[in-house]
Amino acid sequence: MATGEIRRVTFLLIGAGNVGRRFLNLVESKRATLRERLGLDLLLVGVADSSGVARNSDGLSLPEIVALKEDGRSVSEQPRWGVPGETGLEMVQAGGADLLVEASPANMVDGQPAMGCIVAALSGGMHVVTANKAPLVLAFPRLAELAQARGVQLRYDATVTGGLPAVNIGQRDLAAADIYRLEGVLNLTTNYILTRMAQDGLSYEDALAHAQAAGHAETDPTLDVEGWDATNKLVILANSVLGYPAKLDDVEVTGITGVGEDALRAAAAEGKRIKLVATAEADGDRYRLTVRPTALPTDHPLAQLGPKQMGIVFHTDINGSISAAIVEDTPTPTAAAVLRDVVEIYAGAGRS
Repeated sequence: MATGEIRRVTFLLIGAGNVGRRFLNLVESKRATLRERLGLDLLLVGVADSSGVARNSDGLSLPEIVALKEDGRSVSEQPRWGVPGETGLEMVQAGGADLLVEASPANMVDGQPAMGCIVAALSGGMHVVTANKAPLVLAFPRLAELAQARGVQLRYDATVTGGLPAVNIGQRDLAAADIYRLEGVLNLTTNYILTRMAQDGLSYEDALAHAQAAGHAETDPTLDVEGWDATNKLVILANSVLGYPAKLDDVEVTGITGVGEDALRAAAAEGKRIKLVATAEADGDRYRLTVRPTALPTDHPLAQLGPKQMGIVFHTDINGSISAAIVEDTPTPTAAAVLRDVVEIYAGAGRS
């Protein structure tokens, strides 16, 4: 239980889409809990989307910002505090906040605009919590070194398995362990497709259509089904948890488009289930990194995942083998992971 005075934390938000909007809803709905249990008062002083910003040093109304976005409008249309045309980077560079929450769409080409915003925030002495994979995949060592040099924290647990604390488990709970093997079903779309194909006898095309209709797959699912989303997440885990400076080129990648009904039936006949598994296997002073469809025994923790689940298994020298999984129907658990990282920055050391 937090004691003493309430600590006010001012924050900026880049990106008010599915995750960013839900994060604001969580901050609003959990306001009493954050104050009474953790001694935190989170105050939004600036928010940016692709059309502009809204900013007020005395705080913005979270329900009002959420309502604007749910109505399909820009935050810059806030009648008093909106600034059309101003970029998120300009807002960050102006400072005036303790924390940047970065939840813009991932751009895997150059990481922008998130990359510039994160660099500016860290350079300016702000803590950063991000749900955006791209900057970490493209420049993890640079960003980690910058955060350390500036004496601030860069947190990103939401980038790997949504609400499942995969990064936190590896970094914090297994800090004294050597992880000699890491396995994960890190992509929900492919797990949904493969599970529905195996359990319900659907074709790949029908399973993909079901995933899209349920909101578990993008209109263009290429990054997911060809294995690149899982690869991005494996690169982040390698850098952050394993301390291994991996890049995308270090991963052997095979997607699920070549997995047909015959392969699934053959695996079932052998008592196995096919999942798209991201693996990091220790090999001397390096790790071998792969993402590929893998036939797992049915008693393997990852084989038991349902269509709306992701999971991870850490094999260690002193902590045994630890597995964790999550059911994630909506982006809310991912937004909750962002909030969890904020709490860890400001209240983690002081909780009893």
